[in-house]
Amino acid sequence: MRKKRNTTLKELAQELELSISTVSRALNDHPDISVATKKRVQKLAKQMHYAPNLFARGFRSQETHILGVIVPNISHLFTSTILKGILEEAELRGYRVIISESKNSETKQIEMLTTMAQFGVDGILMSLARKTTILDEILQILNRMPMVLFDKVSDKIPCTQVVIDEEEAAFHAVEHLINLGKKRIAILKETENSFNSEKRFAGYIRALKEHEITIDEKLILSTEDISLKNGRRLTNILLSMKKRPDAIFAITDNAAIGAIIALHKYKVKIPEEIAVVGFSNSVNSTIIQPALTTVDQPGDKIGRTAVMFLIEEIENPKNDVITKTVEIKTNLIVRDSSFKA
Repeated sequence: MRKKRNTTLKELAQELELSISTVSRALNDHPDISVATKKRVQKLAKQMHYAPNLFARGFRSQETHILGVIVPNISHLFTSTILKGILEEAELRGYRVIISESKNSETKQIEMLTTMAQFGVDGILMSLARKTTILDEILQILNRMPMVLFDKVSDKIPCTQVVIDEEEAAFHAVEHLINLGKKRIAILKETENSFNSEKRFAGYIRALKEHEITIDEKLILSTEDISLKNGRRLTNILLSMKKRPDAIFAITDNAAIGAIIALHKYKVKIPEEIAVVGFSNSVNSTIIQPALTTVDQPGDKIGRTAVMFLIEEIENPKNDVITKTVEIKTNLIVRDSSFKA
């Protein structure tokens, strides 16, 4: 069966015996068009299921009221909370959103950026792919339209960046363990130099130094994929040590949950023998037993804040490129993996 085409302005104009410009202005509620003509046009447009081509309109007016969003992994729970904030705030401000997934591929990320620009979006919100090293294409797009980075960012891209206070959050998580009397605190982090991992690692190091605890390189374990599986694997390495840690700080909840599973396997008491703290306050953090102490990341607020700053730049363009980091505060949610009531 042949698909039906979208009704065009030209077809509406022919049916109504009006000019295309008159029909267009009537649909846009132009004051020069009479109420009677507007009603005629709108009635026929509804009957013929006419839908305006927003991109074509945008090319003519240089405004589409559409925001492009690019994320590494659309199914990630934390990402979904950010997207919820983005969608709700954009709608409140009269903007539509196109969402795309880079799948943590730098090549795909560049393709999506180019496509967004070709569609004529008014601005772009982006969380960078894991191993973003090629910045030329990103900088070229930034010269053409406003861009705001969120969550996965880079200090080499001169634009507004919305993140949580990663280092401070990690500092308080590790300090919490220190205040419980823990002295040998291991960290499970990413191998690569990702913004999030390095900031959280810096918070870990700062907490140890400020409390005059010796930094033991053997307790600093890294993996490229900071997943539940690798959380288990790295914890097995820690448990094989002659002098085990008395606490584990994992930079993601998944890795922390993997650590708890490994500790259960070897019948290690949590938190008495080894306490565990994660990062992100995912749904699984309350399902695992004992419930996981973790840093709560307000994804919804990150998304809303990113939209607010992007629309501000769209509607009030400036000639100067401004690099600005907006840090959203976090909370440490203390549960049974590090505290017994």
